[in-house]
Amino acid sequence: MMKSIALVILSLVVLIGCKKDTAQKENTTKNEEQAISIEEEITDFSITPISHATAVFTMNSTVFYIDPVGGKEAFENQPEPSIILVTDIHGDHFDLETLKAVSTSATKIILPKAVADSIDEELSDQLVILGNEESIEVNGFTIEGIAMYNQGDASEVHHVKGSGNGYVVEKDGFRVYFSGDTDDVDEMRNLKEIDKAFICMNLPYTMDVESASEGVLAFEPKEVYPYHYRGQGGLSDVERFKTLVNAKNPSINVELLDWYPQMDE
Repeated sequence: MMKSIALVILSLVVLIGCKKDTAQKENTTKNEEQAISIEEEITDFSITPISHATAVFTMNSTVFYIDPVGGKEAFENQPEPSIILVTDIHGDHFDLETLKAVSTSATKIILPKAVADSIDEELSDQLVILGNEESIEVNGFTIEGIAMYNQGDASEVHHVKGSGNGYVVEKDGFRVYFSGDTDDVDEMRNLKEIDKAFICMNLPYTMDVESASEGVLAFEPKEVYPYHYRGQGGLSDVERFKTLVNAKNPSINVELLDWYPQMDE
């Protein structure tokens, strides 16, 4: 009789243990599937450098152009943009003929007022003027204007505060930052939770690699990409930028893309 009772108890223990193992495996599987789902949701980002400050990128399958210049031929075989971001009035960021050539009637063009004032009525219905520290919702994305400027006497700088925008583009908590033409300013240093940051570095118009690295170390994006790195002295030393960043914070992933493919030919 005692053996039978013991056998029943043992069987119950084994059965309960099996159920716990099964439940734990099911929970683990659900957690893994959820993690994969989240990863897929936040990593739907790709970028194709065109040249210098100009690029095509996608987030959640939405196509963006940033600072399209170079004529329509520069965007051959690229998908049509749903949203265009323009940072500045200068010719390496804004070219009206290129803007007209690459946009469609459905394209929203996000830009600072200084650029909008230089655009004729042909595109007026598509323009969305955005100022520094302002944010808007466009096609399900939150787009924030970030101040970009040179520090110092306004009469001596190339970029005055308020005339241009850097941008943070956000979707479902995934945040991408383009600096535009800026020094290592507080508005950049105070950014939070940036997943991908595109940082300029070209003297004398913006900052050197040392200043750029210090700015990046201040706001600690998960990934950083040097771009806009051709200056009066040639191309900035982006390898040194990577070394400087990772010497102090190796957890920041520094990606070096080719923003000057025409120079490779």
